[in-house]
Amino acid sequence: MFIGSKNPSGLRAASFITLLSLTFLLAFASEASAQKKFSRTYPAGQSVKIQLMNRTGTVTVEGWNRSEVSISATLEAPAANISPQNLSGVIIINLVRDNQGRNEVGNVNFTIRVPYTTMVDIETKIGNLNVSNVRGGLVRAHISSEGDITLTNIGASNVAAENVIGDIFYDGEIQDGGNYRFSSMKGTINLRIPFNSSFKVVATAPSTKNISFASCANADLNRLGDGRRIVGRCGSGSASLSVTNQRGNINFIRR
Repeated sequence: MFIGSKNPSGLRAASFITLLSLTFLLAFASEASAQKKFSRTYPAGQSVKIQLMNRTGTVTVEGWNRSEVSISATLEAPAANISPQNLSGVIIINLVRDNQGRNEVGNVNFTIRVPYTTMVDIETKIGNLNVSNVRGGLVRAHISSEGDITLTNIGASNVAAENVIGDIFYDGEIQDGGNYRFSSMKGTINLRIPFNSSFKVVATAPSTKNISFASCANADLNRLGDGRRIVGRCGSGSASLSVTNQRGNINFIRR
C-alpha cells in the first residue's frame, strides 16, 4: 500500500506554470512602472503663451477651439520631474531646470492642446517637434541636436525653426511685415507657402547648391555663388524670409 504517493512529472509541470506566471507578472509590473502619465489643464484667455523646454522626447502642440490649455505627457523610466508654472498668461514647462543634477532621465512625450491664438515656444535636445493649427504672434521650434520639425497650418507673423540633424517642414502663411527663419545643418527643408506671398528672401545651401524655388508672384530672384544662394523678393517683399541648410536641400513648394 502506498501512502502519500507523489507524481514527479506533475510537480515539475506545476512548478513550471508557477514560474511562468511569476515571470509574466514581473514583466507586466516592470512595463507598467516604466511609463507614467502626467496631466494638467489651465484656463486660458485670448492671449496666452506656452514655453516648453524638454530634454528628450516628442512634443506635439495642437490648436483647438477651447479657452484652456491641456497638457498631457507619457514619462519613460527613470521618470522626469515636471513642475509647470503659470505666470501671468505664460505657461512654463522646463524639464532641464526641474531635473538639474540628474544624469538619467527617460523620454518625455508631450501632447499639448492650446487655443488657436496661442504663442508657442518649444525646445528639446533630441526628439521631434510638431506644431499645428495655431495663429498666435509667435511659433518657435528649436532642436539643439537631432529631430524633425513639422509646422502645419501656421498663421503666425514670427516663425523660427532650427535643428542640427533632421528635416524641417513648414506649411503656412507668410504675413506682411512678418519674420520667418529656418535653419538646419543636415536634412531637407520644405516650405509650402501661398503663391501670392510677399517677402524678401535669402536662401543658402552652400554644400549641395540644391535650392528649388517654385514660381511666385512678381518674382525677382538672383542666384549667387555658383548657385549656393538665392537672393531677391516675391511680390512687394513686405516680409522677411531666411533659409539656411548647410548640408541639405531647400525646396519652396507652391501652396
